[in-house]
Amino acid sequence: MDEILFLAHRIPFPPNRGDKMRSWNVLRHLGARARVHLATFADDAADAAQIGPLREAMGGTLGEAIVAPVTRNRMAWAGRALIRREPITVAAYHSPAVHGFVRRILAERPIASIYAFSVQMAQFIPLAGAPRFVMDFVDFDSAKYADYAAGGQWPRRWLNKREAATLQVLERATAERADVGLFVSGAEAEMFERSAGPEGADIRALQNGIDLDHYDEKADFAPLAEPPAGPLLVFTGQMNYRPNVEGMVEFAQNVLPLVRAARPEVRLAIVGRHPAPAIAALAGRDGTIVTGEVTDVRPWLVAATLVVAPLAIARGVQNKVLEAMAMGRPVVASPGAWLGIDAEPGRDLIVADGARAQADAILSLLGDPARAAAIGKAARRRMEEGYSWDAQLAPLAAMLGLAA
Repeated sequence: MDEILFLAHRIPFPPNRGDKMRSWNVLRHLGARARVHLATFADDAADAAQIGPLREAMGGTLGEAIVAPVTRNRMAWAGRALIRREPITVAAYHSPAVHGFVRRILAERPIASIYAFSVQMAQFIPLAGAPRFVMDFVDFDSAKYADYAAGGQWPRRWLNKREAATLQVLERATAERADVGLFVSGAEAEMFERSAGPEGADIRALQNGIDLDHYDEKADFAPLAEPPAGPLLVFTGQMNYRPNVEGMVEFAQNVLPLVRAARPEVRLAIVGRHPAPAIAALAGRDGTIVTGEVTDVRPWLVAATLVVAPLAIARGVQNKVLEAMAMGRPVVASPGAWLGIDAEPGRDLIVADGARAQADAILSLLGDPARAAAIGKAARRRMEEGYSWDAQLAPLAAMLGLAA
């Protein structure tokens, strides 16, 4: 059996957030074809304890593994980054232990190829003598920080501008030495090639999938004990993640009042862990519910009359949109949240740009339940047609030089 070294900036289990959904499904997919050795990081002790359940879920195909802690001292990140002229998000993952593990595994094991998830992990791959190397950038991160810089104030604007510039240098250098560079959508790959891709680099899209058995309104899960009365708009996501926070604050301030002016019975549920203070402050205002962490988002999605995804800054493919579509929910998304999803606006979901357009789209669907139901059915059908994980990840074995 072939052996692979898998590097990930966050332990790929459980698959309860966007990046972990992708990394777990890639790891599972590769584990069916090779023995996988894992070097990864944990945010805290509870995160690190997931290595046991991960090993069990891999069914014996996980070989040696190291789970290193992420450096918690932000001043140390910044100091190292400034001294070494590297991105702060890379300095946070500096680890002599992981460097040593990688060197030993490459020396002792017959590693056929390396798969690295997120550009922070490129620092652990030898500059010379490494086996075949596939770099999964996932998103074009430097472009995200450039977006942050465009809308921020000093000193955060300066920090984000610096992060964008240093990350792009690293992304370009990594793409130059990787055998294949992957992005989560064709749009991200094209954006990278236009602005940062080195000549001759093999840049491709490898899209996310969705667990169609899990995200199915007919699956076995308990409904909400007390679903909110009246029409319910639902947003799901990690609620201390800046694009989610900014998107929902903007929605609550500028879109929801327009909707409730016409339909005052409408309620909004913001569903996701670690609500930032700006999100927590929305609870109880204009019919808004802030749940915090939930064990399962499916009951909230099933309870939703509509799912909203009003993100101004959105990189890659939004798993929250795929999940809602797989659950057969009608979705009203911003252009950024729709970008990278192979679905037809007007048939599979509604794409609306700006507060007035989003409010009008929501009110139109609330006033036409038959059309909303038809969009939800078309959304599920679109996910079934092309978004299973195995279908999306089918090209990966050849990229890594493995037997299909």
